[in-house]
Amino acid sequence: MGAQPSLPYMQNGAALRSLNSSGAGKIEHIVYIVQENRSFDNMFQGYPGADTVSEGQNSEGETIKLQPWSLANAYDIDHSSEAMFEACNGTGKLPGTDCRMNGFNNEMSFGGPSSNPQYVYVPHNESKPYFDMAHEGVLADRMFQSQLDESFVAHQYVIAAQAHWSVNLPTGMWGCGGESYDKVPTITIERNAYGTPIKPCYDYVTLGDELDKAKLSWRFYASTYGTEGGSGAEWSGYQAIRHIRYGPDWKKVISPDWRFITDVRHGELANFTWITPVCDDSDHVNCPKGYGPSWVSALVNTVGRSRFWSSTAIFIQWDDWGGLYDHVPPPYKDRDSLGFRVPLLILSPYAIEGHVSHVQYETASVLRFAEDLWGLPQMAPADRRATSPAADCFDFYQTPKPFVKISAPLPPKFFINQYGSDDYFAPDYE
Repeated sequence: MGAQPSLPYMQNGAALRSLNSSGAGKIEHIVYIVQENRSFDNMFQGYPGADTVSEGQNSEGETIKLQPWSLANAYDIDHSSEAMFEACNGTGKLPGTDCRMNGFNNEMSFGGPSSNPQYVYVPHNESKPYFDMAHEGVLADRMFQSQLDESFVAHQYVIAAQAHWSVNLPTGMWGCGGESYDKVPTITIERNAYGTPIKPCYDYVTLGDELDKAKLSWRFYASTYGTEGGSGAEWSGYQAIRHIRYGPDWKKVISPDWRFITDVRHGELANFTWITPVCDDSDHVNCPKGYGPSWVSALVNTVGRSRFWSSTAIFIQWDDWGGLYDHVPPPYKDRDSLGFRVPLLILSPYAIEGHVSHVQYETASVLRFAEDLWGLPQMAPADRRATSPAADCFDFYQTPKPFVKISAPLPPKFFINQYGSDDYFAPDYE
């Protein structure tokens, strides 16, 4: 019998290139660290090669110089969908489209600098650990939040690339188990944020479900916040997924969050791991202390010094803009997408060292990376449209890069037993 013709996708090394573009055979572990409420211009102002500015415009036609403001100086800025529409100050037919990016002064703020509290950046001596991570790996300067607004919806996109059109915040618990009157608004096709309220308790497919089906392991590290808010809730989007919150997978939501450090040291790391912070470690504008860069460094260094470094991709994302100025207008994708630009850092032995990626990504891009890596189906419009960072941010042909420790003011041991069990505060509690 003569030789059989090869299939088209097997010709000219296409199959090998396909494997290389996803990381299959190289990456076995994904660690997704989710920080809070920073725009790109705020956290990475002045980073070499990245698209940042040192001044912005307001709705009065004035130019405002961005001023340094410490991570430890807590205040608050409205970052609801309505605030997004105000800050965007768009010219499109729908709110939040064709953004001029000059209405941030119209967002309500509480405390902070005496003038222009939205127009600030993190001092470079404080953001240095993040800058060092970018030098060792990849910084993406076209990463947008998949949702328009705040952290509740953001954390649904973090686990499932969807939120049933939910918008803004629930009136009670951030998940299942609340009172009958606990509801979250939905957003209409016209981008009205007062659509029919629904329970913040969903049953759609999540990445955790797809990993289960593929017999891949996952964990979500999130502290339980004592009696804060009367709920004892975890800072995990999975508390709003009914079949997980009340099913056997709930044991995969691990508390407190610092157990990630001890688990990795003991040789335990799931195929996919989410990690969320406590307030003081979160970078949230309304949280004091400013421990975020040290917290993230502790997590990165824990993986880097472990046997898992050689097969791991670490993604670090800030979940929303927190009301802070950014100059890049978000593209319109759907009634609840896209929101403003946020930072994305990528560290891996296969990440392209010192690369600044200008490819457009969104929150769901991290999930898309995992889906492409392990051959999982997409769950919703967001991860179907999202671009995986694999092609532009990784080189799976390169010799694996040895880990370089990230220096930070506080070591990992600081975060172990950081507080008593009743002293944890969630990053968001509005």
